[in-house]
Amino acid sequence: MKIANSVVFVTGASRGLGLAFAREALARGAAKVYAGVRNPAGFNEPGIVPIALDVTDAASVEAAAKAAPDVTVLVNNAGIAEVTGSPLAHEAEAHARRVFETNYYGVMRVTRAFEPALPGDGRGGIVNVLSDVTWRTVPMLAPYAASKAAAWSFTNTLRAQLKTRNIGVVGLHVGFVDTDLTKDFDVPKASPVDVVRQAFDALEANESEVLADEGSRTLKATLSLPVPAYIDPAVLEGK
Repeated sequence: MKIANSVVFVTGASRGLGLAFAREALARGAAKVYAGVRNPAGFNEPGIVPIALDVTDAASVEAAAKAAPDVTVLVNNAGIAEVTGSPLAHEAEAHARRVFETNYYGVMRVTRAFEPALPGDGRGGIVNVLSDVTWRTVPMLAPYAASKAAAWSFTNTLRAQLKTRNIGVVGLHVGFVDTDLTKDFDVPKASPVDVVRQAFDALEANESEVLADEGSRTLKATLSLPVPAYIDPAVLEGK
């Protein structure tokens, strides 16, 4: 499939990686690009059509799907993260419920609403934005990591489910991306433009997964080791 002449819908597209997805789709010649945003009135990007969307609200998701019935490519980008002191912290359960509503159930809701209209002639595709923290042990991000691990599992099952309809499903794994949300973190960050290009390239090439930065590639490579990095992070240091 090709992004050119497709109709693309991107969730969480008001800024950051989502906005980069919308802009890149337009640059690749998409016939139409929808931006799923909480506040359409505050969105002003030439050539991109804003659609009101709150992925935690089933009615909002259904309304968005009805407002954009011609979508051929769906990008599930909307996501949130919260820092928890410990996976056993008192507030961890509440954090987990909030992030799962967006990062897991949100992906399920949006996909369920848009999937019936996706074409089954090779033009249909879905990109799910995941995270390298699925395979990384970070206690303060335990709820977020769990939500992304669940989304990864859903993505893999969805790919198998939609294979008979000839709809491609790409799982995008990446660590920190250089956006406003990560500006206060002094860590290596991937370029949002580069990440988006890799994701769309993979979708166009009928590939299933993107490891968009060195950290994700290194982590994935440890999964087949007797002691992978998610069990002993020291593996990443060659210890």
